[in-house]
Amino acid sequence: MWVTEAADGFGLTVETTRQLCHKVTPYQTIDIYDTVKVGKMMLLDGIIQFTEYDEFAYQEMMAHLPLLAHPAPRRVLVIGGGDGGVLREIAKHPEPVVIDICEIDREVIDSVREFVPSMACGFDDPRVTVHIGDGSEFVRTRESWYDVVIVDSTDPGGPGEALFNAAFYADLKRAMTPGGVVASQAESIYLLPDIVRRLCAITNQLFRYGGYATVLVPTYPTGTIGVRVASDGRDVTVPVREPSPELAAQLRYYTGAIHRSAFAVPKFAEPLIAAR
Repeated sequence: MWVTEAADGFGLTVETTRQLCHKVTPYQTIDIYDTVKVGKMMLLDGIIQFTEYDEFAYQEMMAHLPLLAHPAPRRVLVIGGGDGGVLREIAKHPEPVVIDICEIDREVIDSVREFVPSMACGFDDPRVTVHIGDGSEFVRTRESWYDVVIVDSTDPGGPGEALFNAAFYADLKRAMTPGGVVASQAESIYLLPDIVRRLCAITNQLFRYGGYATVLVPTYPTGTIGVRVASDGRDVTVPVREPSPELAAQLRYYTGAIHRSAFAVPKFAEPLIAAR
């Protein structure tokens, strides 16, 4: 049985062995499969969110780029990220004392907890508090509170639509401490350049420093995904701290060298990143 993600004129097909989960929630359709090559795989509304084969690349860069671009991240917020992978990576850091997550669809959390515990283990850290709700509304209830905010959203068009507009990022900035760092799922420069341009334009207007980091993820269409990182405090393209030996021993993708090099973009993408 082959499962195909097909969207935006592009597709990716994965051979599966059985379907573990199929749920239709008020927000989206959740499917989890066992596969022949890439371990367990989850799709939301037919779009691949992760496979066990390569999820570490995305999760590590989403978490460690902003955390290691901040000198002392004490309070961290994840918006989206119901699979727990980003939480798992944040939990590898001793610095945070508060780790909040706001996920709109509890069924995502429950499904991954049941079928993919290697991802959902992030919820087990005692510093984690789960908030079920709309992330765009949640950030309005906080002011100057979070040192790092990670927007681990789905693609725009579903529940993630509100997380790609200027009003959300203005509210998000108010929820951050001075010098705070935000990292957002920023799509592929090959597949969705208009979304990349929009997100970069918004953050360029709101923050002094920014960069677009490319992450290699073979089971995403085009094999790449982006992380938009921004801050008023410092150049986010250079880590302010290196991973400790204990942290480095747990990582498979992120290094200080990868942090620096990931923000180099090909010439055709430069206007997207510089948009205002």
